[in-house]
Amino acid sequence: MVFKNFKVEIDTDGIALVTLDIPGNSMNVLSEITAAELEEIVKQTSADTTVKGVVITSSKKALSAGADLAMLESMSRAYAQLYKEKGEVAANQRLFDQSRRFSLTLRAIETSGKPWIAAINGLALGGGFELTLCCHYRVAADNPMTRLGLPEIKVGLFPGAGGTQRVPRIVALQDAMQILLKGEAMDVARAKALRLIDAVVPPTELIKAAKDWIKGGGKAVMPWDEREFKPPGGSVFSKAGMMLFPTLNATYRRDTYDNHPAARAVMSCVYEGLQLPMDAALRVESRYFAQILRSKEAHAMIRSLFLSKRELNKGTRRPQNVPPTKVRKLALIGAGFVGSSIGFVSARAGIEVVLINRHQESADKAKAHAKAVFDELIKKGSAKESDRDEALARMIATVDYAMINDCDLIIESVFEDRKAKFETYAKAQPFLKEGAIFASNTSTLPINSLAEEFTDPTKFIGIHFFSPVEKMMLVEVVLGKNTGEVALATAFDYVRQLGKTPIVVNDSRGFFANRCVARFISEGKEMFLEGVRPAMIENCAKMAGMPVGPLSLSDETALDLRLTIMKATEADLGPHAIDQTDKELMTELVEKKGRLGRKNRKGFYDYPEKGKGKKSLWGGLADLQPKHLEPDMLDVEELKQRFLVVQAVEAARTVEDHVITDPREADVGSILGFGFAPFTGGALSYIDFMGTKEFVELCHKLAAKYGPRFAAPKLLEEMAKHGQTFYGRFGYKERALP
Repeated sequence: MVFKNFKVEIDTDGIALVTLDIPGNSMNVLSEITAAELEEIVKQTSADTTVKGVVITSSKKALSAGADLAMLESMSRAYAQLYKEKGEVAANQRLFDQSRRFSLTLRAIETSGKPWIAAINGLALGGGFELTLCCHYRVAADNPMTRLGLPEIKVGLFPGAGGTQRVPRIVALQDAMQILLKGEAMDVARAKALRLIDAVVPPTELIKAAKDWIKGGGKAVMPWDEREFKPPGGSVFSKAGMMLFPTLNATYRRDTYDNHPAARAVMSCVYEGLQLPMDAALRVESRYFAQILRSKEAHAMIRSLFLSKRELNKGTRRPQNVPPTKVRKLALIGAGFVGSSIGFVSARAGIEVVLINRHQESADKAKAHAKAVFDELIKKGSAKESDRDEALARMIATVDYAMINDCDLIIESVFEDRKAKFETYAKAQPFLKEGAIFASNTSTLPINSLAEEFTDPTKFIGIHFFSPVEKMMLVEVVLGKNTGEVALATAFDYVRQLGKTPIVVNDSRGFFANRCVARFISEGKEMFLEGVRPAMIENCAKMAGMPVGPLSLSDETALDLRLTIMKATEADLGPHAIDQTDKELMTELVEKKGRLGRKNRKGFYDYPEKGKGKKSLWGGLADLQPKHLEPDMLDVEELKQRFLVVQAVEAARTVEDHVITDPREADVGSILGFGFAPFTGGALSYIDFMGTKEFVELCHKLAAKYGPRFAAPKLLEEMAKHGQTFYGRFGYKERALP
């Protein structure tokens, strides 16, 4: 048997070893070719009387990362084309048949009459994990790096090759729903405890253990294909099931506000499927999967959170003529909370780090922060003590600027004040080695204005991290007008060293992310001053798809910092550049009430001491509102729209201003950087999927009612006139939804 992506070897005991090894790929992904070859292997091994059983494994360090989402995207485009040519019924049938092909192949493994065993030698996610679930036995190598799971929900899909049916037939229903709806990966110990794998063995014994199970009389029938089978958590209509599903539905509504159809489909698949024999249950799953696959939410999330993110990570915006760079030693000047966090993630990535602060006590505190973060990770089992000790050994805390003389990259992260930053540049420049790149972690101050105080502006760049640095995956790389390609390449490669996603933006006050998120926060303040109750403001923002409300986000980013930025903007551009009523509110809270945000446990919310309860909206907020509106008289849908539209309009303005030159970066950046409703695909996809004409009409309506912040920029007006989308106008492939 000769295949492109598999090697099949039959030993003298009649055991077929099927090894997945896609040539030219560092990771095995399940494509149409892979699925077709596996289908043929199942047919041949089932028909071959000399084959007594089958072991499936991988020759790479991982089994499989799952299905190729680009393949699913192409299926969706083919659906749209067929819909136009032959109508909805023919298009639906084709998509259904295509999308369930892999599911039928895995079912054929289960019912082949030959025992199949999965020998899991590493990562197995998505379709790769579903492949193991259809095997009659699963043995995993004892590898601390192995992760197993079904992450499809994170890109607007769900497991469509039997995952929603096999997991709840193996695992107690409550645990099964967590696995399916959260999409989190688990280690082998957790999978073993849940019976998702049957045995864990040393890596050198993996294949032998698999073959021994077959030789020992391994059973070729799944439990759910036997007459007396009962799900481990009981039936849907058992007492436990009747208690669980209403709770799950309430949890789904609380967590998603019904914005994620894939999550709703998962619950329907499990609820309906557990009442049916496996073949019928898999057919139900396939119908829901085809329905979700053609949804705009799935298309938007696959495009932004998988395809575009992957392209950006691979270096779409990196200068191709600059050789790869690697930062070996980094200096952090101004290692406060954000700076110390940058130092932590850098040291964890294997980079030597110099933490420079004005006082030694502060520098030592920055290093202590890294130890504290590591200690928390160790408690959770996410890091080892040796990881912590090795990283801390790479960190030096000092007040001596001379320590930067052999650093490849220097990041300044001092207070958002030009004078303070310029003093830092003057101290640092005499010690820079030839070719060193200097970056500012400023969040708002234009890079061009900062570069004026730097001797060689070609070596000066912005690298803007988001807080908390340890968790946030986006980094803005900000180009000044004189920033050179080497500086860009170095910054880009450094961000990738950290495992984060870079977007490249041109200089502007606030750059891309902060310009947009500032609109979100300001819209919350506008509603507050209009008299909308604070709780309603927060809830409507979350209903729109934002991770937190604008008042909560204000507290997280610090009210005093927001006031400082307002004053700096006013000083640079004049009083018309900021909202004076917003400034008055911030002045009242910060300077008169001493409410700085979460950092002093007093802001829009009151924060109890750690471990002593949850935060709650401050009772004195009502006194700061000039009037109070009745909640029942407000249009909730309009409030939700305002939060998304005001950010999307600003995103469009950043394109018009040439801050953003690639719509992929706006979409990926808006989701990863400030949590713009992921189910929309990002701030520009939100406009594209609504339709530019419809969006501009909505802008006109909101601008007439609430003011010019909703006014569509000229670019959008022009695009609406010509029926253009951002992805169409800027040259990226897209499919039209019927």
